[in-house]
Amino acid sequence: MPESWLDLEPDAEFGLATLPYGVFSTDAEGTDRRTGVAIGAHVLDLGAAAHAVGAPFADLVQGPSLDTLMGAGRPVWDQVRRALQTWLTDPAHEETVRPHLVERSSVRLHLPFTVADYVDFYASEHHASNVGRIFRPEQEPLTPNWKHLPIGYHGRAGTVVVSGTEVVRPSGQRKPPGADAPTFGASARLDIEAEVGFVVGTPSPLGEPVPVDSFAEHVFGVFLLNDWSSRDLQAWEYVPLGPFLGKSFATSVSPWIVPVAALEPARVEQPAQDPEPLPYLKGAEPWGLDLQLEVHLNGHRVARPPFSAMYWTAAQQLAHMTVNGACLRTGDVFASGTVSGPDPEQRGCLLELTWSGKDPITLPDGTERTFLEDGDEVTITATAPGAEGATVHFGQVHGRILPAR
Repeated sequence: MPESWLDLEPDAEFGLATLPYGVFSTDAEGTDRRTGVAIGAHVLDLGAAAHAVGAPFADLVQGPSLDTLMGAGRPVWDQVRRALQTWLTDPAHEETVRPHLVERSSVRLHLPFTVADYVDFYASEHHASNVGRIFRPEQEPLTPNWKHLPIGYHGRAGTVVVSGTEVVRPSGQRKPPGADAPTFGASARLDIEAEVGFVVGTPSPLGEPVPVDSFAEHVFGVFLLNDWSSRDLQAWEYVPLGPFLGKSFATSVSPWIVPVAALEPARVEQPAQDPEPLPYLKGAEPWGLDLQLEVHLNGHRVARPPFSAMYWTAAQQLAHMTVNGACLRTGDVFASGTVSGPDPEQRGCLLELTWSGKDPITLPDGTERTFLEDGDEVTITATAPGAEGATVHFGQVHGRILPAR
């Protein structure tokens, strides 16, 4: 890959191999929102640069969100990415493009697209097995259907928030073990879930399933997601239906969307699946992804979950999500579920890391955590192999817990 005239550092967080999309503003009120691309320590005002160069897609990237670009489809996505790589490496474009670069440290980042719908899956065998052992110690850890289909639930699109948004501790009904009746109050077992999110660009018609091998034609990009979870609210409400108030109060997403094309070098075979999935869940090419996540609590790393260990891939999740004829819309979000690996330090939530509070985490300041306390800050980051030995960076998703109201 040619070098950029920006003289990027070899370990730059957002190099030419990544070029993630986001939405930024430079005014205090956040009213001048523009589509941007992160490159090193800068953000490129994509709409302004495209108009200055005279790019045919300039109007598609002019708006205050990624919605129009996402809905334009794979050929346009590829065209824009090729153009960006040319503009940022060919010295002939420097004079035209450089005026539209802004220092990344000076911008405010926003939710980059309109969330149309939100589905969360449960795709890590290690996570599902650990949860099963915690809650059903005398039974098989996995439910009978788990290895036959990607289990998921529909979340609340309206409470998907951008990284940096503070999270108010939820309140609701709780029923502690042994209690005769539920009580109402602030959640005492507030948790994180380190996940990877995917956003749909190209929609699909109602009644037409999307095949596994059509994943890259429909999914625009990949990002980090924290599915904040109230374990005590969830435990009381989720029988017989799925998660509701224990999940719907907030879901944080990172502001930078990594194009699927940037992750071609990170594609790997997924873990062996036994029993063999039904035909609609089998594809011709692998869609496992070699992402390495890190979870930090109050600045201290507590976990390094490997996304390559996920039993169900995002392509299989998309196929299952639409196999009944459900349509896709631009801005549909679906998430992987908690990412966990086989080792204790690879568990992606506090429920697993502390084994439901039995084994507290000791932080460097000497304090212990079983679940989140008010004022705690959680940051999730991730990297993946990129083109020609480069590293793809996902930025971060960050949140701080505020007291219940």
